[in-house]
Amino acid sequence: MKFTFHNKYIKAISCSIPKNKGFFDEEAKNYNFPLKKSMLLKDVIGLNAHCVSLEDQYSSTFAISALKNIFEQQIISPNELDVIVYVTQTPDFFIPQTSSILHKALGLKEDILTFDLTFGCTGFVGGLFNAFFLLEHPSINNVALITSDVLTKKVNKKDRNSYPIIGDGGAVTILSKDNSLKNQIFCINKIYTQNFEAVQIPAGAFCIPSSPLTRIEKEEKDGNVRSMEDFYMDGTSVFSFVQEYVPQTIDELLQYAKVNKEEILSFIFHQPNKFMLTKLADKMNIPYSKMPSNIVENFGNGSSLTIPLNICFNFSELFKKKIEKVCISGFGSGLGVNAIIADLPPIDFLNIQEI
Repeated sequence: MKFTFHNKYIKAISCSIPKNKGFFDEEAKNYNFPLKKSMLLKDVIGLNAHCVSLEDQYSSTFAISALKNIFEQQIISPNELDVIVYVTQTPDFFIPQTSSILHKALGLKEDILTFDLTFGCTGFVGGLFNAFFLLEHPSINNVALITSDVLTKKVNKKDRNSYPIIGDGGAVTILSKDNSLKNQIFCINKIYTQNFEAVQIPAGAFCIPSSPLTRIEKEEKDGNVRSMEDFYMDGTSVFSFVQEYVPQTIDELLQYAKVNKEEILSFIFHQPNKFMLTKLADKMNIPYSKMPSNIVENFGNGSSLTIPLNICFNFSELFKKKIEKVCISGFGSGLGVNAIIADLPPIDFLNIQEI
């Protein structure tokens, strides 16, 4: 599906991440692989540090911290916030929704809309779509898109395939509108559910409830250890999916927007790992300088968090000064791909804080 928005923009992005870090060199001893082989993987995939939430830090912890920072910096006041779109796959509770926890913690007004969405790696762009749709209403002027996850709590520490890659944290992106902008935001969304099991937590919800059986750890054929209640990713399937469907989706969006690839100054993509991003850049004939791939080695893959982290970490000074034509894309669990192409006005506030 393709669609277009007008006169919308990013006002600010505030990221909040754990001070606590895990380091691959220290964690390698937990894996059922020779150290030399693990160190080779470190270089190929681009592994180093990843953000690991403490036991008493949850999805809401980072969301509250990031939104509080927005208010303290006077980007907008609490009373100016009309909508919260909260994207997470690791809610604090099944019930109530995590946006209610944030609402109470910050003492927000009662006259506000809140929505909780379950997305993984496509969550930031999917959240943008929802925010832009809401901003079409004349009564809505400011939307807080919250993308926050603590997925390391659901990854087995003996799973070399996933644990060293995953990171925790949250971001708040403030979306607003200005009719004088006259900008266009071209959007595309695709979903391919044939292989939805490629990224999943098989048990622990309602289809396969938690039980002593689902909590038993087993060594898999690939040498990694996990239970049915642990996060699982079929890396080969995901890699093949990304290499096949992301380039064709971006090409379709470029045609829809009537934009040449060379006109795009920055490709701000979700970052599963450095290897996957560099291979994707090679296939799409995009210079590495236009598609950064350094988020996983510094923060880990935080699902819907990687794009706002990417913007704040790699483009902070540039995006405060210039209007950029950018392509932002998410891809992963579902499996799905989504993207936007937009002229991005200067962003007032871009920040990463540790808690």
